[in-house]
Amino acid sequence: MNLRTALAAALVLIPLPVFAQQDLLDRAAAAYARIRTARASFEQTLTNPLTGTTLSARGDYQQEMPSRLSVLFTDPKGDRIVADGKSVWLYLPSTTPGQVLRLSGAMGAGSVDLVGQFFTEPRERFAITDQGPDPVGDRATRRYELLPKKVTTFTRALVWIDPADTTLRQFEVTETSGLVRRIRITRLALNVPVDAKAFTFTPPKGARVLDQGRLQGDAP
Repeated sequence: MNLRTALAAALVLIPLPVFAQQDLLDRAAAAYARIRTARASFEQTLTNPLTGTTLSARGDYQQEMPSRLSVLFTDPKGDRIVADGKSVWLYLPSTTPGQVLRLSGAMGAGSVDLVGQFFTEPRERFAITDQGPDPVGDRATRRYELLPKKVTTFTRALVWIDPADTTLRQFEVTETSGLVRRIRITRLALNVPVDAKAFTFTPPKGARVLDQGRLQGDAP
């Protein structure tokens, strides 16, 4: 066997998908940087390890980069989160009826941006471990563990990325309080028209508006 034949035979034995797996997170981050709008549906579970209780929710969201987001819950129906580019509004009548929280400051990665918190400079911000294939429903995905290098709102994150299109299909964060939040994305459309009206919020008549100051991470 000559050298050229030997090299060709060796290359056949190398599992080529490994190369794609090694840079899947980087490709997902690059794809995220090209997103201008998004529409999606999601399912959420919030687990309290101290009490052993789990709360479930579901809803839809629209996003327009870089600073507008609308989350409309269908269960519990009527709960809303709206980032209009200047403030973030939280209206959660299922838990605090008659009350609206307003957070001032432009939305950025790490505040309420569901995907940007993981895909903005991930290798600079996290210690990353590739945990291998782990399907989400009927989709083949690959799971990564992200451990923040600096203090943030969560101590650990898991992300499930679809190798077919580099989209995020599920994520789980362990918050500093110990709560574990898992969100599964059940429907996703990128760079599609969004409803401009969804990014405006008017407090319901009679609701008490509490101004909570600037978002964490904003400049003073």
